[in-house]
Amino acid sequence: MLNKLEIQNYILIDHLSIDLSSQLSVITGETGAGKSIIMGALGLILGDRADSTVCRNAEKKCFIEGTFQLTNKEQYAAFFETNEIDLSDELIIRREISAQGKSRAFINDTPINLNELKQLTSQLVDLHQQFDTLTLGDTDFQRTVIDALASLQKEVVVYQTAYHSWKEHEKKLHSYIVQKDAFDKTESYNKHLLAELTELNLQENELEEIEKELKFLENAVQIKAQLDQSVQQLENSDNPIVQQVKQIGHTLESIVKWQPDFEELLLRLKAAQIELADIASELSTWQDKIDFDENKITTFQERLSQGYSLQKKHKVQSTAELLTIQTQLEKELEAVLNLEDTITLLTQKVAEEAKLVKKLADGLSDQRNKQVAPFTKNVNQLLHQVGMPNAKIKVTIETVPFNIYGQDKIDILFDANNTNRFEPIRKVASGGELSRLMLCIKSLVAKSVDLPTMIFDEIDTGISGEPAKQVGLLLQNLGANRQVLCITHQPQIAAKGHTHLYVYKEQKGAETQTHLRALSPEERVQHIARMIGGDPPSKSAQDNAKELMSN
Repeated sequence: MLNKLEIQNYILIDHLSIDLSSQLSVITGETGAGKSIIMGALGLILGDRADSTVCRNAEKKCFIEGTFQLTNKEQYAAFFETNEIDLSDELIIRREISAQGKSRAFINDTPINLNELKQLTSQLVDLHQQFDTLTLGDTDFQRTVIDALASLQKEVVVYQTAYHSWKEHEKKLHSYIVQKDAFDKTESYNKHLLAELTELNLQENELEEIEKELKFLENAVQIKAQLDQSVQQLENSDNPIVQQVKQIGHTLESIVKWQPDFEELLLRLKAAQIELADIASELSTWQDKIDFDENKITTFQERLSQGYSLQKKHKVQSTAELLTIQTQLEKELEAVLNLEDTITLLTQKVAEEAKLVKKLADGLSDQRNKQVAPFTKNVNQLLHQVGMPNAKIKVTIETVPFNIYGQDKIDILFDANNTNRFEPIRKVASGGELSRLMLCIKSLVAKSVDLPTMIFDEIDTGISGEPAKQVGLLLQNLGANRQVLCITHQPQIAAKGHTHLYVYKEQKGAETQTHLRALSPEERVQHIARMIGGDPPSKSAQDNAKELMSN
């Protein structure tokens, strides 16, 4: 419930503080007095956008603050927890707009963006303005009305959970089937590629090692000849190198006797002799191992040719890359097998969820259909009550493909003149008829749903006399159990308010300011009498005003 609205430096308002009743508060005033300004300020704390032109004094910020009393805090707990805002019985929403157009919003002094603000205030305030009646023609609104009357809020959430799961799995199944179709088109070729690689059975770095080995074998004769020459020079010639080094050692031994410093050189020379002898021995061993093996060369050449062919085919340069491709092909073919199992399981799951969605949608349809007759009867009675005796509605429910709200397309059709020719509301209803029809529907919905603060901005457009009185009675009944604010030009409606707020302009020097004050019972009589008969009000107008208020 909105306890208080405070406005500073907003268009024609310097400072305004409004204390509101928990029941029906009516707001009246001359055309242009500033009623729409107050509604605009209220819209700002509900999340509407603003610009710098709203600042009355460009030297100061515009400031609008609404104080709400929360009677059911649990309803809002999730929002406050998500946005890390302290939740208490009192909720203060504030908007600040600078002369430069910068806007800030706060909930209990915590900064918040406009989308988050709207998310909260949509649960706090139901604002009905002159053109909101156009939503009557919207099938989503019409379905919402029937669901509210049938108290289907929880059932709709259960259905939507099942529906979203079904659609998500259905989408995933389609994706897997498309993926499998793509695999199927390349599966036989991929199997062929894998068979080639598997048959070749390459080992790590094998092609690179074969290439080195083959070059060695192909030059075996020349290599062996060079080894023979080397061993000959080291050990087997007439004057072999190893023997020459040994002789030099003997020579140095005689010098050591005369100069001890040559001992270290002698040791190094003997080590060199041993190393050269060892080298000669290893070269001799290699001589024995090396042999020109034509069969082995042929085998290596064939394997290398196969490897090179696959490298060219796969556009790679190494054994490692071929092995990577082999591993990838193995994984892909294994994935196809797994994908088939996944598709089978998911197909079963989608079928089961489709049955559940159908069952839940049928349940929603049954409950909606049960509401059609009583809803139609009650709305038609209220239309008669608000001065539309020949007007009727008819509700049709058409089965459509499953969607987020079930399988029902709900249409409220309207006949204004008892012709039994029912047409969509938007096509045949006037502005005044739409306003009264909207009020009739909301008054019914309010009995089934705990609606927030309800605000009606000139819902009396196009009506007067007895219909206006009946509209006032409907608003009064609404206000018996919840907070209702109504801006009106009709005395019949103004007379039904629990409190009466009067908006007026005042000229102070060169400035015009909008003010608002609550009228006392005596002031109400005089004001409503002026609404009936003009200023000054006649005695009959005053008596009429008293009668309207007493009824």
